[in-house]
Amino acid sequence: MTSLRSLGIALVSVLAVSPAAFAQDSDGDRAAGKRFAVVGSATILQPNSDPLPGSRLDIDGDVAPTISASWYATDNIAIELWGAADKFNHRVKGDGGKIGTVDQQPIALSGQYHFGAPDKVMRPFVGLGYYESNFSNERIGGDGPHVGLETAKGAIATAGVDFNINSRWFARADARYMKGDAKLREAGVGTGEELTMDPWTVGVGIGARF
Repeated sequence: MTSLRSLGIALVSVLAVSPAAFAQDSDGDRAAGKRFAVVGSATILQPNSDPLPGSRLDIDGDVAPTISASWYATDNIAIELWGAADKFNHRVKGDGGKIGTVDQQPIALSGQYHFGAPDKVMRPFVGLGYYESNFSNERIGGDGPHVGLETAKGAIATAGVDFNINSRWFARADARYMKGDAKLREAGVGTGEELTMDPWTVGVGIGARF
């Protein structure tokens, strides 16, 4: 809850800036025609609340820094490489409370469409692509056989909005949904079961275009 509250406060702070302030352009330049952008964000990732139906298993969310780099083929169409700059650490819980932890680090490549002209104060965008999420440092189940998770792979959908500060700098708020299962392994052998992680993310950050 503390993580959600912190992200909420950051998002409210971004939205509270007046449109006039966002519209200012300190160098007299224009955002149109710039082909590259990078964004650094604070992002919360929350897995599915019922990842293994019938098991009463639950996996907590976590906050980590993420970074994206985009190339704009046109002022409206972009290709984005997005990923976690650090690992999301998840607490795994069962009926009796905490039973372990696992780290997750996703990366994704998406095509995006940014609505409106580049110099508009607010620019919504949507995207669709492919992601992979690596799991590591699995410590689940105490002293029994090691339980591991294979890399989750699948589709990622993105929706967000950019708030132009000037021709170079902008603030961003975005949400992402990743659809994909992670196969379970016990002592290095597949169990035939899969965790339906299907995580969503919410992030706020600052970007620059070049």
